[in-house]
Amino acid sequence: MSFIKTRKKIVSSAIASSLSVVAVSAIAQDDVSHLPTIHAEASTDSLKVDNSANKKYVAPLLDTPKSVTVVSQKLLQDTVSNSLTQALQNVPGITFAAGEGGTPFGDTPYIRGYSSQSSIYIDGVRNATLQNRDMFAIEQVEVTKGSSSTLSGGGGVGGSINLVTKQAHQGDVYQGTVAAGTDDYRQIQLDANKDFGNGVAGRVVVMGHQNDKPGQSNGAEYNRVGLAPSIAWGLGTANRGLLSYYYLQSDDEPDAGIPFPTTGGRPVSVKQGIYYGWKNRDFDKRENHIGTFKLEHDFNDNLTLSNVVNYTKSKTDYIYTNADDSKGNVANGYVWRGHALSRIADTDAFSDQLALNGKFNTGFVKHSFNTGVEFSYQKTDLGLYIAPPTSSTCTPANYQCTSLYNPTNPDYLGSITAYSDMSSTRSHNTALYALDSIEFSPQWLMNLGVRWDKFDTSLKYNKESMTYAGVASTGNNAESDSDFFSYQAGLVFKPTENGSIYADYATSVNPVGIGQGDSSESSISPSIQDLSPEKARTYEVGTKWDIFNKRANVTAAIFRTEKQNTRIQDATGLYTNVGNSKVDGFELGLNGHITNKWEVSAGYSYLDSELKTPGYSCRGTTCTATPAGGPIPFVAKNSATLWSTYKVLPQLTVGAGAQYKDNVYVNSSTTAEKYMPAYTIYNAMAKYEVNPNVNLQLNVNNISDKRYFTSAHAAHYAFEGDGRNAVLAINFKY
Repeated sequence: MSFIKTRKKIVSSAIASSLSVVAVSAIAQDDVSHLPTIHAEASTDSLKVDNSANKKYVAPLLDTPKSVTVVSQKLLQDTVSNSLTQALQNVPGITFAAGEGGTPFGDTPYIRGYSSQSSIYIDGVRNATLQNRDMFAIEQVEVTKGSSSTLSGGGGVGGSINLVTKQAHQGDVYQGTVAAGTDDYRQIQLDANKDFGNGVAGRVVVMGHQNDKPGQSNGAEYNRVGLAPSIAWGLGTANRGLLSYYYLQSDDEPDAGIPFPTTGGRPVSVKQGIYYGWKNRDFDKRENHIGTFKLEHDFNDNLTLSNVVNYTKSKTDYIYTNADDSKGNVANGYVWRGHALSRIADTDAFSDQLALNGKFNTGFVKHSFNTGVEFSYQKTDLGLYIAPPTSSTCTPANYQCTSLYNPTNPDYLGSITAYSDMSSTRSHNTALYALDSIEFSPQWLMNLGVRWDKFDTSLKYNKESMTYAGVASTGNNAESDSDFFSYQAGLVFKPTENGSIYADYATSVNPVGIGQGDSSESSISPSIQDLSPEKARTYEVGTKWDIFNKRANVTAAIFRTEKQNTRIQDATGLYTNVGNSKVDGFELGLNGHITNKWEVSAGYSYLDSELKTPGYSCRGTTCTATPAGGPIPFVAKNSATLWSTYKVLPQLTVGAGAQYKDNVYVNSSTTAEKYMPAYTIYNAMAKYEVNPNVNLQLNVNNISDKRYFTSAHAAHYAFEGDGRNAVLAINFKY
């Protein structure tokens, strides 16, 4: 069956033009008053955030004995961070992996050297389906660093990520953005919140976006549309409700990356912005639906019962070109594009969280607590596309081969056949937890937490479908059942009201199958189904201070994360729980107003990792030992971020920033080390207030047009970062 793919531009120039007219008309309305808002949500006018939106943090961040970095709404807007990957580039200590055959493409962050792909949450609910997440409906991004299973459940070895969504609130606010830029960049975002009175409010956020990959001629393209309506009732009363829906659809032309030499080192030296993908074959289509129903009841000022029901449906459909060097073609000046990386996934997930949180006293001791029970179920059906290559030998006569240095893009002449529902993974999770912040005196606090999880997962193959597809391995079904405890304990000393010094111990547990069929992290298989959950622990000592009249905060932490009984292959090819690794490091952070006109968000992370018992890598009957003592993959020893703005005139604010990342090794080999080289990129922004309701914002990113790499797959290739690009936006708010 021949495969024909058509693509629509999601944001048409006609819509952009009409909305631009609306925005320009708004600029002329100098006399429109700025309506005040009366609601509790993330601050939009500061880089400093004092409280987590996750109520499992039972104390303000200043008094929480754990490293928590918050990417505020202001930082997202200032830096034009439209995706989760772009948002997390503002957080030191995070690196990114890329997809491959067994590693699906999507958001794959590593926190302090350990994968957090299955530890991404939306409003505290696990959202581990493979996506390329957009920030259009996100208020702020909260990154918890260090072992965190007590807060979030299985996973979270190096940390977890919680996305806080935009929801209906009291007060009328109408805001939006119309933007255009280089590389066919166009974005429209409208956000309207209406207070209907009597405690009822509604909000709708809509988005349309498209752009070509900056610096890449006739290469990757990104197209997205999003919708996020919500309605709230009982606002300002003891009984509150929220009903919300999130929809994101994307239709991208994916990148193919730049191959590594088989001998190791950095990606091959080719011209910046080169593209090896197959334009009339490759595609990446995603569709994500999230529905949430939340109820809250205040028994009194100090006791609240809440229940959150969440349903998620996610679809993934893609074909990527593998810029392959498995046959040594790159050494001969060719890239073989015959092998297609593909995935057809359909995921349904349901969760229910019941929580009781509040405050009480036992004598002179004060408690702030959160306790609850959680249940979740996820089902993922997987399939793939079969695109038989004509040959893996690169010759000028083989149209599936192209020049390494001057690639061409002829029409794809082969056939592509879709095979869905080849396997199904089902996961059940039941959990109980209790968290308590105990204040013995204004100077001494203790933070305690315990959580019990029961995690069951199963994998079932559709034998007929796999045989029909001609897949060599028919697959064997697998089941894994486990239950485990997680703990955390922290002691906080407050020498003054605006400062804290803390010591913390926390654990994480990574059960078999935590990827739940829609993530590469610990996918269940017959080879590991009987193994125990992996365990990790983090020791951390740190300090946090509010400074400059509490307009800014500064943080510092020293830590060690140890991962024990890691699942590794032994010399016979079997898997056992004997692996060991560790990461030692320290971090510094500064966020907030230095003066009334000057604001800064800065961070630095140092990570020293070591594979203590790394095990073997087996292909068939051949097993190759990985030497101990080397760094673990996807760790940048040094990384730093800086963003600073200054109001030079009452109407004019300028901003500038830099992002630095050290060499990032992507495999554990000592004879053919592959790595992404260190880089520093510089960004700038200028914002001019036309009137109190409208401003013009210009961002120029990667000013020096630095060639750098953001993510990689250990076996084959790395993805280039964006070249120099500029975006001009009209922002309005009434």
